[in-house]
Amino acid sequence: MVHRGADPADSGEAELLPVGHRIGSWVVGEPIGAGGWATVYAGRPDHDEPNDLDEHDVALKVMPTAGLAPRQARNVAEAARRELELGRGAGHPRLVRLLDSLVLSAPDRPLLDGAIVLVMERARCSLRELLAAPVTEAEAARLVTGICEGLDHMHRSGWVHADLKPENILIGQDGEVRLSDFGFAIELTGTHGWTAPMGTLDYLPPERWREPLGERGVRIRPSADIWALGIIIHEVYAQGAYPFPGATPTARGAAVQEYSEGRAALRMDGAVPEFWRALAAECLAPTHTARAPHTAESLLERIRAHTAEGGTGRSRRRLPRVRRRPLFAALLAVLGCAAAGVALWAYAGGGNDQETGRIRVFNAERGCQDRADREPQCSLGLAIDPRRPYTADNVVGTRVWHGDILDAECQLPQGQPIIDEEDLRSTVWFRVRVPRDGAAATRPDKAWLPAVRTKDRPSLPHCSAR
Repeated sequence: MVHRGADPADSGEAELLPVGHRIGSWVVGEPIGAGGWATVYAGRPDHDEPNDLDEHDVALKVMPTAGLAPRQARNVAEAARRELELGRGAGHPRLVRLLDSLVLSAPDRPLLDGAIVLVMERARCSLRELLAAPVTEAEAARLVTGICEGLDHMHRSGWVHADLKPENILIGQDGEVRLSDFGFAIELTGTHGWTAPMGTLDYLPPERWREPLGERGVRIRPSADIWALGIIIHEVYAQGAYPFPGATPTARGAAVQEYSEGRAALRMDGAVPEFWRALAAECLAPTHTARAPHTAESLLERIRAHTAEGGTGRSRRRLPRVRRRPLFAALLAVLGCAAAGVALWAYAGGGNDQETGRIRVFNAERGCQDRADREPQCSLGLAIDPRRPYTADNVVGTRVWHGDILDAECQLPQGQPIIDEEDLRSTVWFRVRVPRDGAAATRPDKAWLPAVRTKDRPSLPHCSAR
């Protein structure tokens, strides 16, 4: 959930470029992500055009400016400038690489003509996707180390990321961490910078909820990234679980305020190991003043010392599974996500479809959670095709209700985006066995349940939509 005021160019569904369209020396592929200000496409070099870059698959981030109000167009151009400056001038192995930039010439497509195009390395997946399945303790430590390395470099270079979250942390083709999406990044002037009152609510530090809005925006400092790092450490070790209670971002924000004002304790999940629990607690110190001594540099030194002592959990055992709120795999293929929060990865697919898991159906509508009479208005549909809109003509006849247990075989990470009654979004779907009833003989054996309709997260292989 992102609060962006009136800035985004939300003027309806964005016009898409056709597959095969040429942008400079690049050929457009399928769209792989979208946000308020940009659409990202798979791309490849056009071998008929000269290209000095030794690249194969890339991500093409297209940022239209046509039809925007002057202030909106300036905001898009400024976001692109920040991406350019960080992607080129502050290059680092833990920051996503910017390969090229150009302006799109498309006179036959007025809404896209003159759009800014950023050519970026294409990653394998996001950290959010990776956390859909359990990770080993050693892998978790490696991931957090990589995030901290990227953050340390940004802070040393005089930048605050300002929108650090698992969706903006990519996993490269080499398996290494890449920080991405620098559209909200702020260059420091002395000890702080200024930004518009925007950001992802679940990762804002307590002071941002109360920071006064001046002529230049709200004040931001590196300690804001440290707070977000603390949230991410908890999520990595607790399989995506958020450390503050609440069913919506606003409710969780209220819990953060309760904690920051000393009216509630910080309660972390038991799955977080002792060393990482202490580190996360320091990152989540309730005030900027208390958090400021814990810089990315000092945290990285402690992590490396811990690793040198064999503290990564050298065993390859997986972290304990925990029950958690319905997390959305925030692939930014969902229109209306963060302006700079656009996914730069592709679905790998594949996997063994023979494993099964049991999941309990969850209906976020409270009035349907305690009903034993299974009223029709409280029933939920199972989809026939998870890549088509989730409408009445795309559901099997058999219905399910809150609390029903289904057998799940596999998961599809990039299906049709779904949002539930509590404003939680997901593109993840589970293939389930359809419950038998009196008319079962005429209905399919398998169907699809969107991840927002269960709080369970079984460790399942990926599957195709077929």
